[in-house]
Amino acid sequence: MQKIRPDLDIGHNIQRLRRAQSLTQDQVVAKMNLQGLPISKSSYAKIETNRMNIRISELAALRCIFLCEYGDFFQGLP
Repeated sequence: MQKIRPDLDIGHNIQRLRRAQSLTQDQVVAKMNLQGLPISKSSYAKIETNRMNIRISELAALRCIFLCEYGDFFQGLP
């Protein structure tokens, strides 16, 4: 089985932003669920490790949760 290599390491930036806000994965998942985005902890963990693509709606929710700009998700990426 061939694995697909992600083009961008956006997951690392998401993890960095989460840690900068001193939030756990459980807390982020709870906040996303409160915003009406059903996501499990395992799915969120896959986003941070680039094993699952992130949806635009999830990225928008994370922007509000982390109090950041969209550009922060792509910092340091080509």
